[in-house]
Order: sequence, then structure tokens, then C-alpha cells
Amino acid sequence: MAKTIAVIGSLDTKGNDVAFVANEIAARGHRALVIDTSVVGRHQFRPHVAASEVARAGGVAVRLLREKADKALAMQIMTRGAAKVVKRLFDKGKIDGVLALGGTAGTAIGTAAMRALPLGFPKVMVSTVASGDTSAYVGTKDIVMMPSIVDVAGINRISAPIYANAVGAIVGMVETKPPKVKARPLLAASMFGNTTPVVNRCVATMAERGYETLVFHATGTGGKTMESLVDEGFIDGVLDITTTEWADEICGGVFTAGPTRGDAAARRGIPQVIVPGCLDMANFWAPETVPAKYKGRRFYRWNPSITLMRTTPEENAAMGRILAEKANAAKGPVAFLLPLQGVSMLDAPGKEFWWPEADQALFDAIREGASRDIEVIEMDNNINDDAFADAVAAKLLEFLKKRRPTGG
Repeated sequence: MAKTIAVIGSLDTKGNDVAFVANEIAARGHRALVIDTSVVGRHQFRPHVAASEVARAGGVAVRLLREKADKALAMQIMTRGAAKVVKRLFDKGKIDGVLALGGTAGTAIGTAAMRALPLGFPKVMVSTVASGDTSAYVGTKDIVMMPSIVDVAGINRISAPIYANAVGAIVGMVETKPPKVKARPLLAASMFGNTTPVVNRCVATMAERGYETLVFHATGTGGKTMESLVDEGFIDGVLDITTTEWADEICGGVFTAGPTRGDAAARRGIPQVIVPGCLDMANFWAPETVPAKYKGRRFYRWNPSITLMRTTPEENAAMGRILAEKANAAKGPVAFLLPLQGVSMLDAPGKEFWWPEADQALFDAIREGASRDIEVIEMDNNINDDAFADAVAAKLLEFLKKRRPTGG
């Protein structure tokens, strides 16, 4: 059965590229629904959704945008409008996938439209900036970014096969029927390489009890994605075992998830167990990227690309206060579990980051900052000990028994 693929592009400057892609989609037996996002010039062929409709959805007539000749304003309006147009088409069941082409402006507009769509819906962005830091474009959605290699400015021996591959990717996606997976209550867990054993054991325990656990790598994007799914109502409980993203937020590391990390579960009132996992480390890229102000600190070369820096008692105390503050705002059940023999693989007696005074500052701040109705459980274990993992899982199961699952 033929599928309809939305193709987003600026037809005044990318018209030939969009036309090529639309023809390739048709050659594969599907339909292209072209959405024009151009403002300045004339479109090179008639789209299915005109730029005037996109601008109107963004709140301003395209005529006014052309008269003002304000590129920043035009970008803002067309970005907002494209997202609304594409979401409306999706809601009406008019499209089965989205493919966009563009440079920096086109990528901003195309990916904004894609971020308005749910996870699992096919999304491919052919972009001049796809080989760099794409986090601002992808956000927490499953957008496939394909480097255009050359500028999106015509058909040539480089762009033609890349566009054809992009069409092949989106066609493969829309033709794929997702397998049916047994619906079970969903949990979220945060994990790092240094907390893999504890998280894996918790996941296995929860599976035995009928729960499916989504594991998020605490690399900034992972934490943001977890927060997003919690906010969207997919998650019934959180095993926030690896709160290390706060170390990067405090120290200026590369894996921060921002100051709202931990707010979603608190706001939605779902059960959560919080562990100060990997708060002994902030993350930087290669050693030469570490800020000069940290000269003389304790470091560990995790791999050629990642350098870990041991956090201090002062930084640990600050993070402990933040975790307590976040927990105090929770509308649902929450508990802390503190591993007194270290918060990571590296933070254990005899290991590289073992620093009892720093851990004590962290634990003291949590105990002192948490409200009286929040249980703070101390265990004489390392975070990765089986006994500690079992206690974490047991506490969340205790909370979940008192609630009816809402996600899944």
C-alpha cells in the first residue's frame, strides 16, 4: 500500500533538490507531500502546502515576512508554522513519514517539525550540519540525521546518491510494520558505565515482577530523554540510580542534562528511588579539553575520548542539596538509598576515586536537606553490590504496589 511522505524544503533555493527527492519517492511506489518553507524568492514548482499556509500557521502572513525582510523573524515564524502544519497532518492521518532537506535554517525548520511528532514515527533529515553537534536539532526525538556532504543546492554526482539513500531510508521506515510487544508497566532507570552492574540487576528483578525498564545512559541527552518520557506519561516509576549529570551541571562537564533534571517525576507524582550514583565524577572530552581552572585535580582516563574528574567535598555537598530539594518537591513517594562504600566502580576502597570525605559531604547534605517524610536509607555497600541493588528494587516495588500503573 502506497504511503505518503511529507517532504519539507525551501522551494526558492532547494526546489531542484526537493523535486528530485519527490520523484525518487514516487519511483519507489509512494507519494510525496511537499511542504514549502521559502519566504524570500519564488518557488520553483507548486507545493502541496504553500509557504503562505506555513507562515499563517506560524502566526504571520507570508506577505508581511517578505515586506519586513527580517530573516530572524521569518525563521521563527516558519519554524513554528512548519511544526504546526506537520503535526496537524499527522493528527489527521495524512502522512506516514517526514523527510526534510536543508542547511542550517532548513535543518532548524525541518527538525522542529519532526520534534512535534511522536517517537517511532519515521523522520529523516538530510543536513549540512549533520556531522556536528546535532543535540539542539534532535532534542529527545528519534530523528535520523544524514550528512549532505555538499551543500543542499542542486543535483550532482555527490548529492544524487545521498538523496537517493535518504529516500531509501524513509521508504524503508514507512514500509516497516513495528512488531507487537506485550504491553507491561514501564519503568525508567538511569545508568552509566560505572553503575552498569547495579542497574542490570535492578532491571532483571523488575522484569521478574512484570515490569519493563527503559534504561537511559546518563550523558545529558539520556537524562533529558528520560525526563521527556516521564513528562509525557509513559513511565510508572523511576530508578534514578545514576544522577551523575548533576556533576556535569555543577562542574561544567559535557554530560549535563540541565537544571530541570529530576523535575518530571516530582511533578507527575510517580514513585522514584534516588541514588547519588556516579556523583564522584564530572565528564570532559580528551584531557586537553579540561578547563585550566581544574589543573591539579584527580583525573581518570575512561577512554581516549572521555576524561573523568573526581568531584570535591564542596561540589558533593552542593549536589546533595540539589537532590534533596528536587525530592522535597515530589508529589509522589520518593526515597533515597545511600551506598556508604562508594557511589561508582571507581569510588570504592583502594580505587582511583575513593574519597570518603567527599562522599560524606554528599550524604550529609542529602540527609540534612531531605524533608522528614522522605526515607533516607543508608547501606554499608558499594553501589554495585548485589545487596544494594536488591534494596533499590525492593523499595521501588514497595511504592509501586500502592499505585495503579498509568503508563505502558
